[in-house]
Amino acid sequence: MGSVWWYAARSSGLVAWGLAALSVFWGLLLSTKVMGKKARPNWLLDLHRFLGGLTVVFIAVHLVGLFLDPYVNFSAAQLFIPFASTWKPSAVAWGIVAFYLLLAVEITSLLRRRIPKRWWKAVHMSSYGIFVFGTVHLLTAGTDRHSALLLWTVAGMSSAVAAMTLYRIVTSKETRTIQSDTIRAAQPIG
Repeated sequence: MGSVWWYAARSSGLVAWGLAALSVFWGLLLSTKVMGKKARPNWLLDLHRFLGGLTVVFIAVHLVGLFLDPYVNFSAAQLFIPFASTWKPSAVAWGIVAFYLLLAVEITSLLRRRIPKRWWKAVHMSSYGIFVFGTVHLLTAGTDRHSALLLWTVAGMSSAVAAMTLYRIVTSKETRTIQSDTIRAAQPIG
């Protein structure tokens, strides 16, 4: 029965990383207006929210699998306190921090209508940290880290997220410049 828990932990960790990566990428697609400036159907934003929520579910399965697996024998403290693990403490800590960032993003997203928009936005920007820390965790703690398929997938998704982030930075500066020029042009002289 022990190997069942190990496979459950292993597979759910891989799926959680994939879902988190897709959620970050999809969020970038939505925020950069790559898909057009017209009003988009609600299901596009719902898909982003669904991917984030499903990530939390698969991380929960990952943690339960690790807790119940007798090989490494993780305690609850080792799964929730960074550097408490006796097995690869640094590698596990990356995953724990990514998990806490994900919880912060999910909780503030659920409370979005009740908190100031700038709070939500500031916390939501930590999605980059979730992606980076989760990727480091995957590549340092994961037993599949030497798989060519996994490495190519990580490289491809990392490149896609980096490209969309760069695009977002460049287009947001252009938008700010255009808006400030428009405001200045609209002001009366003298």
